[in-house]
Amino acid sequence: MSKIPNHIVLFPDGNRRWARERGLPTFQGHWRGYQNLLKFCRWCQKRGVRVLTAFGFSTENWKRSKREVNYLMELFEEGLSNKEHIKDLQKDQVRVKIIGQKERLPESLQKVIVNIENLTKNNKNLHLNLAVSYGGKWDITQAVQKIMKKNPPVKKITEDLIEKNLSTAGLPVPDLVIRAGDERRLSNFVIWQAAYSELYFSNTLWPDFTEKDLDLAIKEYNLRQRRFGQ
Repeated sequence: MSKIPNHIVLFPDGNRRWARERGLPTFQGHWRGYQNLLKFCRWCQKRGVRVLTAFGFSTENWKRSKREVNYLMELFEEGLSNKEHIKDLQKDQVRVKIIGQKERLPESLQKVIVNIENLTKNNKNLHLNLAVSYGGKWDITQAVQKIMKKNPPVKKITEDLIEKNLSTAGLPVPDLVIRAGDERRLSNFVIWQAAYSELYFSNTLWPDFTEKDLDLAIKEYNLRQRRFGQ
């Protein structure tokens, strides 16, 4: 495979369905999905991917049961504060950034986020964006709000200016969007950034997604001819 995507967007979808199919609690599916995300980061690094943006929790996910939401918040907090995980991130030179409505998250999780972002801010091998309480419409709206606070002339509000105020500012646009779990939509995720991304949908539920599945996605990416609307 001659072309490796510089920036991959990942929908790790299907955790709850994976658990239900096995007669397991939903929480078990989320835990297995989280473990698989850690593996996915290593697979991407091995192949030379520079940026990975992973869907963790959407603005719409707040409508789920309080029990499930609380579990997911605890899972994020445990994962981002685990000493062994932090040690691996430092060894692998992974920079972690959380994108989304951080102010809506539990205070204890907000503190953990500040800590992990500070600890990994100088790491160079892989930039991991984890989207928590994130929505594409929210991202565009907050970018416009930041711009309007400076009261610029209307003609100064350009696509470039909006991109510089998105939560992914400074990063390359996504080359490849991978969605596991046999769902075929963008679900309000990086809808501005993925305007010209190649889309790849896998039937595999996320906890069963393997390194071979990643290679299949990259192989398909290599077969695409990217025209960017031209």
